[in-house]
Amino acid sequence: MSLENIRIVMDQTYHPGNIGAAARAMKNMGLSNLYLINPRCFPDEEATSRAAGALDILESATVVSSLDEAISDCSLVIGTSARSRSFPRPVLSAKETAAQLVTEGRQGPVALLFGRERMGLESKQLERCHFHTEIPANPDYPILNVSSAIQILCYEIWQYENGEQLRVKEASEENILYPTLKETELFHQHLEETLRDTGFLNDIHQGEAMNRLIRLANRVRPEQKELRMLRGILNSIQEVAGKK
Repeated sequence: MSLENIRIVMDQTYHPGNIGAAARAMKNMGLSNLYLINPRCFPDEEATSRAAGALDILESATVVSSLDEAISDCSLVIGTSARSRSFPRPVLSAKETAAQLVTEGRQGPVALLFGRERMGLESKQLERCHFHTEIPANPDYPILNVSSAIQILCYEIWQYENGEQLRVKEASEENILYPTLKETELFHQHLEETLRDTGFLNDIHQGEAMNRLIRLANRVRPEQKELRMLRGILNSIQEVAGKK
């Protein structure tokens, strides 16, 4: 079994005990790749205490200073959210999330992203995710502790890896490679530049138009070769427009 490419990313965690509890949840379910973005206090005795027998996960955790450092090399990023947002990405169930991560994790790095305890992920962070995932709970109090959410989703990953029959498209069977998040965002920048060059974007509604186009591109999820082809088309358009 190999789950090394599945990255659990915790953003700006305030309580170090939640980091320790997350490490324990990960080790229970066979995951080991923990990324911490600007944790308030780490290393910390409380994190060590809550980790119990998962000190190796804490000791090997990667601490970074930005979201870019944590996810830019990933071909799939799934963000966790308990709130509806404007311009939402497709929402996966916990089981679908596990299936997507395990399947695409066989090709390279993928990430499951968790936000701060009190606020969760910001809208601008969720916009960088290919999918969102939610854990249904009591509508009167649906907000889970971050380490509890990690435990549930890691459990679903373990279940899928060990033979649960939910199936997603097997990228490995068709030799499909998806672009990294960095490559995808460079395409979005190139698309916006080209649409400005041709006069399609105007200053009044440019933000809304680009949000919708990015949402469309993320929903379609072009493969790596297809993305290169699309950028070639954009180059051709710019040449015809006299912008190259």
